[in-house]
Amino acid sequence: MSWSAEQYVKFEDERTRPVRDLLAAVPGVYARSVIDIGCGPGNSTEVLIARFPRAITTGMDSSEDMVRAARKRLPEIRFDVADIARWDAQGPYDVILANAVLQWLPDHAALLPALVSKLAVDGSLAIQIPNNLDEPTHRLMREIAGEGPWAAKLARAAGQRSPRQSAEWYYRILRPIASKVDIWQTTYHHPLAGGAPAVVEWFKGTGLRPYLDPLNETERASYLERYTHAVAQAYPALPDGTVLLPFPRLFMVATR
Repeated sequence: MSWSAEQYVKFEDERTRPVRDLLAAVPGVYARSVIDIGCGPGNSTEVLIARFPRAITTGMDSSEDMVRAARKRLPEIRFDVADIARWDAQGPYDVILANAVLQWLPDHAALLPALVSKLAVDGSLAIQIPNNLDEPTHRLMREIAGEGPWAAKLARAAGQRSPRQSAEWYYRILRPIASKVDIWQTTYHHPLAGGAPAVVEWFKGTGLRPYLDPLNETERASYLERYTHAVAQAYPALPDGTVLLPFPRLFMVATR
């Protein structure tokens, strides 16, 4: 699956707010080593550095385009192209930040304990997962994928993201391996100028990637036309043309 740093940062302020809220809940330990896994273009890494300015900070992402952008943004920080599922660093880390990335990885029941095992004593795993698979934006992605002439090409698109799990499910995984687990959900309401096309632009950088990547240029344009029309029906614009986009996110801080 391809990722574009340029597309992602079109809504950087809105995408960065959740990581600020997440890291504000991480206990204030004296951190020596912190890492941003799934660092994207480095916006979340900047927040991590600000939260723990004395720590040695590193970052990683599976996308070469994202890592190039992060290196340009923060040239003093080491960023690696790496796959979280195959990440074999032993640590220990005082903070592992996983902001809006684990939803693309399978088997969280095995993945989360593996990440916690890389923490130092009193270290924290800080996770934020978009919890929007049941929102109209994502339901419409799946419906249009299954109804169009591209149905065969997109048969596996919805499976690119991990299944939606409850807060209780994650608590049950994390509590036996952590001294403290803090879980909460926040729904942000983002005012997007430009109506439905702005909503589409937002998700072209994230949730739409599995649906757009397999299509050729003509199919992609047709899919986006149908999707934009459906989004306009689901999210009517306010009188000034703004769409208020509800975006639920699930947060977890597990302290070893």
